Amino acid sequence: MTHNPWKHGYNAGASSAGAAAGAAAGYGPLHLGSDGGGSVRMPAHFCGVFGLKPTYGRIPYWPVPNNDYATHMGPLTRTVADGAMMLKAMAGPHPWDHTSCETPPADYPNLLKADLRGKRIAYSPDLGHARVDADVAALVAKAVTAFEEMGATVELVRPEWGPKGVDLARFFWPAGYLARANLYLDKWRYQMEPALVAMMEAGRSFTAEQYHVMRAAKLEYVEAIHRSFQDWDFLLTPAVSTAAFPAHLLQPEDWPQHPWDWLMWAEFSYPFNFSGNPAASVPCGFTDKGLPVGLQIVGRRFDDLGVLQASAAFEAARPWADKRPPVAQRVPEVAA
Repeated sequence: MTHNPWKHGYNAGASSAGAAAGAAAGYGPLHLGSDGGGSVRMPAHFCGVFGLKPTYGRIPYWPVPNNDYATHMGPLTRTVADGAMMLKAMAGPHPWDHTSCETPPADYPNLLKADLRGKRIAYSPDLGHARVDADVAALVAKAVTAFEEMGATVELVRPEWGPKGVDLARFFWPAGYLARANLYLDKWRYQMEPALVAMMEAGRSFTAEQYHVMRAAKLEYVEAIHRSFQDWDFLLTPAVSTAAFPAHLLQPEDWPQHPWDWLMWAEFSYPFNFSGNPAASVPCGFTDKGLPVGLQIVGRRFDDLGVLQASAAFEAARPWADKRPPVAQRVPEVAA
């Protein structure tokens, strides 16, 4: 179990928690995450670092995951500039990944500075359906004002496609895991994490016909997301609905409990795994308990540079990289 560097015993995010905790604690400048439903942005949010899920295919991934093109690789770093440098080094086509983007990477580190005046930015505090803790909502709302101060036009929106992702996520997440691990479920269930077993059991009731019906609905959902970006340059949301909570829990204690559904606090991340849009989590403040919170910045597909530029502009307006967790503050300086 990876502990949160800001509070021992609390969670540090999802499957890339170790990378984010290492970045926050100062164990090297560059850390790699994989994101199939939020596992770059969620650890970045929980640990107070920068995390970018780039456009699907921007970073080659081998072997190509069998989850309908949902998983992305991305950087987890203490600064946006480090993330931009890492993305430039990793991006580009690769013959082993037939889904990788043909276009070579832009010179992201040297193009970070950009004027956001006139940019059209949508802000959705809940995507029309998500539960969000009050302290997280307040910090994100305050962060959004920075873009108005930089001259962007910010519009409060309630996207029609938002609530339609709920059933899709609860279908495809179990289905994807079941496809990879069903052969081991009966033999190893008592050595597996109980929530994983419960989720896979739920997936066993799905049929091939249901899968194709849901996939058609998913394609309509993805199209609706991309159509909405005809009106927006960026979309701002919370990165995660709650700050870090005790690591032994699947949901915060005061949230509805469920045998496996952790997606209820990750409603802001999986839509853009489905759609492939670039999305970043940038630190935007701390709760009264001293726990970090992230602002999610989503861009149009292929506009990784725009997301990096918006993230860098916010970083300059509301600096965070000088804030270090207690574990990092205790690390002795290495003599030159």
